[in-house]
Amino acid sequence: MGIRSYRPYTPGTRTRVVSDFSEITRRKPERSLVVAKHRRKGRNNRGVITCRHRGGGHKRLYRIVDFRRNKHGVVGRVAAIQYDPHRNARLALLYYTDGEKRYILHPAGVVVGQEVVSGPDSPIEVGNALPLSAIPLGSSVHNVELYAGRGGQMVRTAGASAQVMAKEGDYVALKLPSTEVRLVRRECYATLGEVGNAEIRNTSLGKAGRKRWLGRRPEVRGSVMNPCDHPHGGGEGRAPIGRSGPVTPWGKPALGYKTRKRNKPSNQYVLRKRRRISKRSRGGRDS
Repeated sequence: MGIRSYRPYTPGTRTRVVSDFSEITRRKPERSLVVAKHRRKGRNNRGVITCRHRGGGHKRLYRIVDFRRNKHGVVGRVAAIQYDPHRNARLALLYYTDGEKRYILHPAGVVVGQEVVSGPDSPIEVGNALPLSAIPLGSSVHNVELYAGRGGQMVRTAGASAQVMAKEGDYVALKLPSTEVRLVRRECYATLGEVGNAEIRNTSLGKAGRKRWLGRRPEVRGSVMNPCDHPHGGGEGRAPIGRSGPVTPWGKPALGYKTRKRNKPSNQYVLRKRRRISKRSRGGRDS
């Protein structure tokens, strides 16, 4: 795994940094594990745009990923590591000894030919899935379930991992990538290790066209719109916002405004809130 940069022959290659895809061992997906997927392009069932800046992009086939890891005790051999257009993590194709094939998220360090298994009695090795009660303290895990049997819902992005901090009663405390510390039921499953392809954070698209290939349409700053289109719009020349702080196109506060419900039932399981990072520190743009 690594990244590849280009010489500045064109404006698009000047800042382009892409993955070298050296870990990919097979290009075509497993035909039994792909389905067609309708692309909504940001529209609801009436055709009204409810999410801006979506549309276009290359045609994709959806890979069915096994987030549950519920083949307990059956050994699976990693047959290939493949690209997935729907996520920044890679997929590992498993051939189980009973003849079934499944995709899982590719854990960092797992190679072709390696065997993985899931179940409460599985060995403590990267790629194996166990209930949180059987995972040692301090271990890094990913693909964590929130509800037992539902499948992993947390810590699934490339390079992500959570740390098992403590065990008490029916719950296990996990430190998530957002620095939030949260309680999860001890019978929920998680996969040992971190998700592969961590170098994705060092890549750069290089040009607007590559963003279009991914299905993202252009964004326009609110400050260059008219007053009827955005609260930041209007004025002569480069005008300030005209408010105490930036807002969304619908007048809601932006950049740091907390939107989590005060009485959300799962608040009782959050031991420490996540460290908030504003859009400005992430390099975000005006709404």
